[in-house]
Amino acid sequence: MFRVALAGIAAFVALTVIVSAQIGGKPVTGNPTPGTEQPAAPNIADRVTFVGCLQPVSGKGEASVSAEPNAPSNSRFELTKVVSASSKIYRLEGIDSQFSPFVGSKVEITGEVRAAAGANPPTLLVEFVQRITSRCS
Repeated sequence: MFRVALAGIAAFVALTVIVSAQIGGKPVTGNPTPGTEQPAAPNIADRVTFVGCLQPVSGKGEASVSAEPNAPSNSRFELTKVVSASSKIYRLEGIDSQFSPFVGSKVEITGEVRAAAGANPPTLLVEFVQRITSRCS
């Protein structure tokens, strides 16, 4: 009887240790990348869709390549020849892997517009990219 009780206590302790190790004693949050601030949720009312040509930013004295290509940036790609918009060029904010497959293509891009900063064109915080044709015309 003593052995059964001892085995039960040992199993309970082992289960407690396993569960504690999985939780790690830290509160669970929705941030998938600890230490990195997550952007605010998009406002659906501010969402716009533009059609244009996705191009790398032409060299204008700015660093067009970041040390970290997977860090969000608005300095590497732009949407040019934009149809039906107040601006004909928009900087695209996102990561390289989101844009690089579409360079030189006519695309439809959905996102939120942020006001122009200095001499730069307005920025489009990109949420979705879809290829329309493989070449810009």
